[in-house]
Amino acid sequence: MIRSNKGFTLVEIMIVVAIIGILIAIAVPSFLRAREISRRNACQENQSKIDGAKQQWALEQNQPATATPTWAELVGNAAYIRKTPVCPSSGAYTIGDLATDPACSLSTQASFAHTFPLTGS
Repeated sequence: MIRSNKGFTLVEIMIVVAIIGILIAIAVPSFLRAREISRRNACQENQSKIDGAKQQWALEQNQPATATPTWAELVGNAAYIRKTPVCPSSGAYTIGDLATDPACSLSTQASFAHTFPLTGS
């Protein structure tokens, strides 16, 4: 009687699982880093939009460099920004006066700081 071995052995299954585990261990940190870099870049773009809205508001309203606009003056359907920008990492934005750049509350973190003006990665 001839016996047919059509299944996988336990060792073969364990090797496949180990290889998948190694691939995941390599891929996950890279994915997490790329996600955080994307969040930082989106936050910096939001700060750039806030800064542009501030400058446009100052020109149209003939404001001095010490003036500070409010969110109500910058955001709205008929304003300079349609919707209030939201930091993708749950930070909070500070508008500041015209002489000061907008800031994110996450700008103090050492890695992936959400700082404006835009800087290199």
